Amino acid sequence: MKFVVYRAKIYKNDEQAKFSPIDYAVSWGLFAQPDIARTISVKQYDRYLNWKMSKLPVPAEQAMQMVSNMHIIPASPQIAQQIKQVKRGDLVYLKGDLVEIKDKNLVWRSSLTSTDTGDGACELFRVQSIHWVEKQNI
Repeated sequence: MKFVVYRAKIYKNDEQAKFSPIDYAVSWGLFAQPDIARTISVKQYDRYLNWKMSKLPVPAEQAMQMVSNMHIIPASPQIAQQIKQVKRGDLVYLKGDLVEIKDKNLVWRSSLTSTDTGDGACELFRVQSIHWVEKQNI
């Protein structure tokens, strides 16, 4: 999966942090183009994502399907270090799997489609490898 990263948010103190220490606000397709990506404002908090832009280049329903909050699970200590090096505007290729976490009272499921929106639409992604296609393009 290839994405432009708008923002990375590190988590240390929530219940999910031991699995996913970082969330990426990402986009693909039309919204990954630098001239459009520069116009998107992103805020991440409590494992949620809010984004806005002054003028949508496509209908709102389509736009909502091109931006996502990904909960990143590093598959190894090396990947754990690499995922923290991603910056706004980086175009990265992530290889891995969508997963589900079950731990005591926590059940955390990944979205399995790119067309859903709202609560539960985030991807829970275990990253096996990361490759920078381009750095800080926006």
